[in-house]
Amino acid sequence: MRRRRHITATAAAGSLLVGTLLLSGCSAPSGDSADDGPVTIEMSWWGDDNRAALFAEVIDKFEAENPDITVKQTPVGAPDDLFNRLATDFGGGGQTAPDVFALGGAKPQEYGSAGALLDLGTVADTVQVDKYPDFSTTAATVDGTLYGLPTGGNATAAFVNVDLFEAAGVPVPDASWSWDDLIEAANTIGKAGLTTASGAPVYGLDLRIQDIIGTYAAQQTETGIYDFDGQLAVDADDIAGLYEKEVELQKGGGLPDPSIITAGWALPPDQQLYTLGQAAITFGYSNLIGTYGTAGETLILPPPTDGDTAGVALLPSAFWSINANTKHPEASAKLVDWFLNEPAAAELIKDTRGLPFNPDTLAVVTPLLDAPGQAAAEYVQTVLDSGVVAPPQPDGGANMNKYSQDAETEVLFGRQSPQQAAETWVKNLSSDLD
Repeated sequence: MRRRRHITATAAAGSLLVGTLLLSGCSAPSGDSADDGPVTIEMSWWGDDNRAALFAEVIDKFEAENPDITVKQTPVGAPDDLFNRLATDFGGGGQTAPDVFALGGAKPQEYGSAGALLDLGTVADTVQVDKYPDFSTTAATVDGTLYGLPTGGNATAAFVNVDLFEAAGVPVPDASWSWDDLIEAANTIGKAGLTTASGAPVYGLDLRIQDIIGTYAAQQTETGIYDFDGQLAVDADDIAGLYEKEVELQKGGGLPDPSIITAGWALPPDQQLYTLGQAAITFGYSNLIGTYGTAGETLILPPPTDGDTAGVALLPSAFWSINANTKHPEASAKLVDWFLNEPAAAELIKDTRGLPFNPDTLAVVTPLLDAPGQAAAEYVQTVLDSGVVAPPQPDGGANMNKYSQDAETEVLFGRQSPQQAAETWVKNLSSDLD
């Protein structure tokens, strides 16, 4: 089975991007390819304060090695914040967009197709592109042209707070658990009356629908939400099953109030209920084990399944791409290469953006991982050994997360049945893909 990772994406703004770009006419890089003399380049990405401090250290080392290049960082808190900015910048021609930026989900396909991204083949003498396996760059390749390199690989996982399970007297699950096992455990813990040290209530499951719907779909179909032709591979019955399970959790006491769930969609990992010790189970990407582990002893497991298929594949957590309109393509390429392929940078970044796909960088990182990092690495290796390859999220899939959240809202607030919500989800996403 195969699945595709889905990352929160812009809705209305992103859908206008391709047409706007074609009208505004993004041009090829106009700068000197050698980047002679001092230059300043802008780098944008999303993340929390810890990532900002880490990247500042990485950039300090880069600037020390490249004294003619100054890097201006413009980080944002969430992916949507960056994607909204890029939609505006590229809608105006791309001249105000950052030189280097992170992309995820369908964005590399969308921006690459629109001519907004630099062909990395033009700077292959500066940034190593031949170290990356083909499956890791599929989502950033359009018609054979590479427009981004992956920061690292992650796999969807379930995280279990062992301390909370034991406090509630619930057996700790293992890799063979089913959805019924999860529902029973979450409902039992949610009704156990546990609280944190500060008196906050403890819930069974901290659920963000966008973190698990792709995996659940891949447990139902051959390829997950999409097929390799970029078309929808699931039907309403497939998707309704997940929302039916959510209703069981809601009725059984395993979930927080719907208002808490919807407010949690955009929270960074360090502010989520699980990290705060207020939930016994959550779903997320494997590199988050260090953050989630601050809540207590944390076990990383495959998501539950009712069959023989886990629905998990190794997927890039994000991509570094370069603005096609950058005046400094060589300097930008040096920065991308530094973040992805430089041992000195790898020693700092480690696995915070996923395990490196470049085997040379991975060899640097692996011995430096702490115990949670080693556990995540072992989990990722198990997924990699399965040989599952995911189709790229197609250009028209940018609103998938929004549609999933809209459907969840309708179900949790009792306005639609799971089947009705799933039918609307399929209708909306199918329309975008046509």
